[in-house]
Amino acid sequence: MEGNVNEVTGTPTDAFVKEVSVPLYQAKGWMKLLGVVMIVQGVIAAISLVGIIICWLPIWLGVLLFKAAGAIEGAQLSGNKQLLIESLNKLKTYFLINGVLMLIVLVFVGLSMLLAGGSMLALLGDM
Repeated sequence: MEGNVNEVTGTPTDAFVKEVSVPLYQAKGWMKLLGVVMIVQGVIAAISLVGIIICWLPIWLGVLLFKAAGAIEGAQLSGNKQLLIESLNKLKTYFLINGVLMLIVLVFVGLSMLLAGGSMLALLGDM
């Protein structure tokens, strides 16, 4: 592993962090854009009565993406290992929340389809 040697520990971690963070650094603009869009989506959802209940989710997800992009930018520019870990932890939380939400939506859609199908069969049986 070639590159700069960390002055504190004497290890080449700065160069390694910079090398590993390149793909996320290249996507930081898209992460920030998606973060802002999700925050705006949450604010718009807060206007409706039902949206006020769930508007915090897209706002939270947007903030996570925005902070992850900022941390990865700092990690790439400085070679700071802690910023890289912080960015990856924020992305992990983002995907974890999205995964749980997707499972909830899939269960809700499945139950709705069963209910709608049962209602249609009941209507057909009455004919």
